[in-house]
Amino acid sequence: MFERVALQDLDDFFVEISRRRSKGVYFYRINGYSEYIDEFIRKYYEAARKSGVIIEGRIANPTESNLSYFQEIMGMNFKMDIGFITVNLKKWLPRMTDYQRSSVASAMYGVFEGLLASGKNENMIKNAYVKFMCWLYYKFERIVSRLGDNVAPKILYEGDISRYELLMLSVLSRSGCDIVILQYKGDENYLKSDPTSELSDILNIKGLSAFPQSFNLKTLREEMVRKTKVDRMYGEKPDKINCTNAWLGGNIFFDIKKAVKDRGSDQRFFYNCFCRVNGAEDKNTYINDLYQLQLELKNAGRHIAISEDSIGIPLPDEIAKISRGSYANAEQLIQGLSANIDYSGDQELKRLMKKAFIDIMFEEAENENININKLMNKAVYIICWLRRYQKQLFINWKFPDVGVFIYLGGCKTDYEALFLRMLSRLPVDVLILVPNLNVKCCLEDKFLYEINYQETINISKFPHESGDVRIGTAAYHAERDLDTLLYQDTGIYRNQQFSRANTVTLQTMYEEIAILWKEEVKYRPSFSTVDDIVNIPVIFSKVSGVKDGNVSAYWSSVKELITEDTVLIDKAPYITSVNPNPVKAFAVEFFKNGRVQKNKIKANKNYRYGHLREETQEYLLDKLQLFIDRKVIKGTFVNGTEYTIISTALNINNEILRLIQKFDFTKKNPKIIYINTSEKTISLEDSILMGYLNTVGFDVVFFVPTGYQTVEKYFNDKIIEEFQIGEYVYDMNVPDLNKFSSSSGKGLINRIFKRGM
Repeated sequence: MFERVALQDLDDFFVEISRRRSKGVYFYRINGYSEYIDEFIRKYYEAARKSGVIIEGRIANPTESNLSYFQEIMGMNFKMDIGFITVNLKKWLPRMTDYQRSSVASAMYGVFEGLLASGKNENMIKNAYVKFMCWLYYKFERIVSRLGDNVAPKILYEGDISRYELLMLSVLSRSGCDIVILQYKGDENYLKSDPTSELSDILNIKGLSAFPQSFNLKTLREEMVRKTKVDRMYGEKPDKINCTNAWLGGNIFFDIKKAVKDRGSDQRFFYNCFCRVNGAEDKNTYINDLYQLQLELKNAGRHIAISEDSIGIPLPDEIAKISRGSYANAEQLIQGLSANIDYSGDQELKRLMKKAFIDIMFEEAENENININKLMNKAVYIICWLRRYQKQLFINWKFPDVGVFIYLGGCKTDYEALFLRMLSRLPVDVLILVPNLNVKCCLEDKFLYEINYQETINISKFPHESGDVRIGTAAYHAERDLDTLLYQDTGIYRNQQFSRANTVTLQTMYEEIAILWKEEVKYRPSFSTVDDIVNIPVIFSKVSGVKDGNVSAYWSSVKELITEDTVLIDKAPYITSVNPNPVKAFAVEFFKNGRVQKNKIKANKNYRYGHLREETQEYLLDKLQLFIDRKVIKGTFVNGTEYTIISTALNINNEILRLIQKFDFTKKNPKIIYINTSEKTISLEDSILMGYLNTVGFDVVFFVPTGYQTVEKYFNDKIIEEFQIGEYVYDMNVPDLNKFSSSSGKGLINRIFKRGM
């Protein structure tokens, strides 16, 4: 029989018995986890799969049919005798040699003697004998004929082992098997059967932790099957593999400029880096550092691709060039789409590209939130981007060349992150720069090397040429820091600090209009700033009737609302369909597929807003899209009213445009007072203009003493607040409100103080 011996290294398991120090076998239980243990288990699993037995869960007890067959062949006699056991083994397992039968019989007899000594009776010993014989035939028959070979058969047991299972494994151990027991819950259960560790040894290695909850042989087997499938997809594997980041010294702007021949000398590897730098070490020199970086890389003959803020989604013609089919599963999809990876310059690089694509897409396929359509979209994007950049990065590539891909701004989407992760597995230095600490890059990868600095700087353009380099002085950056302290979440705002805003219509009492009208919007209810967007509370109201029939007081209350930021409209309609409008002829061209065509609008010679600040133009066009999407006006997307909206919103007169140009979203907002004293109906164009300006941020109030229907006629929903303040009065003439004066019309506060004088 074989002696159980101690090992010095886990690799001893894979040494032939004749070359082992003590020429014995190993029987160990493993209670802890590490990467070293993980690697060993995978290797041992493969050895047990090829020439041993793997047990996941308990060894099943013999079934009724198993016992019937045993009784039919062997009978049910039993003698506590080595000769009896040996003879029966020859009949039951005829492929065993005499030496193997002798070893197993002796080991079984030793176990039975131990059971007798522990108080078990002969009937119990007989039951153990039958169980062992059935297990040898039904579970271990593939290895019993190899017992005693120079290459020891391997048994891998997973889980909490029972007393009789342990005794069976001890028989096989003494007969020439190596055995490993994986105990995810520790040694407590095992020690109930073998309190003194007489039958096996515990593996004591420093640095072990608890097994991950997800670790088990089933998962391991699935991974190995998947790896086999992936290996088949590669076709011919590349000769080179990546050595990523291991050679870095810590100063990435210095390291990335290091010649590839100085990074390492092992011809099996190409040496690249995969790094993200958050913030700036010195914002006073940061832009110049970037300029010098790309200049030195170019002078060194490195191939560089630089992306700013966004990699840019693939164009339709790029996508059209990707051959696709119908795929039943991720494996078919990845294999099918990998055929689109083509590089004629170097076959080794082509193999590297294909392997990187397959590896990264299989990782993505394991995401539980992914489906076949999403996976296809991501795969197509990656291939399109690879084709787009491969000329810049790999032109005339030869080993050990390494290109450089710099992404300024950080990944905004999973698609971009996936592409950069794949690129990092190729002969490319991937450098992600996120100088603005308020911006977050969504990329995560276990191989990513990250550098964090405390200073922040907001730049969106990479300094490609010397003319792009703008270096702020220390005073300039100090002022920007002061801006951060003063104007973020303090309630104090710098002039024109924000370029985007949303509007919220206030529901008020009639008397509150006069109070809120002249206030800065930041003092109004519901004002806020969130993520560089201002939420502006605005007034959108209709005042019907005349309070107490007092016409003079009525006009006085209107006059009190006129400010330097107020446009007064005193005759309806203000604009109509017959008014000159040079934009109208292009309205259909300016709106296609439900989207405002910004570039076409700006390029048109009749575009009226080109003199406004760029951010103001963008804001107006964004609000136009929003106004159409909300279907505020009846007939939108029904009878072509959206084109009337386009032509009206793009033909605003200069008086109103100047108010928009000076509009600071945290201060007083521009206003419209629209008076209609007659039976004339406000036009569709007027309704569009007033609704659109309110969406932009204007306060709009209609004074309608007659109470007739006006602007609401063209609205889909009741979006305007109406106040009934008194009796209806007809045929009123609008006085010159700039000259209008009436003692009876003085405001409430003035009248209170008048009494006290």
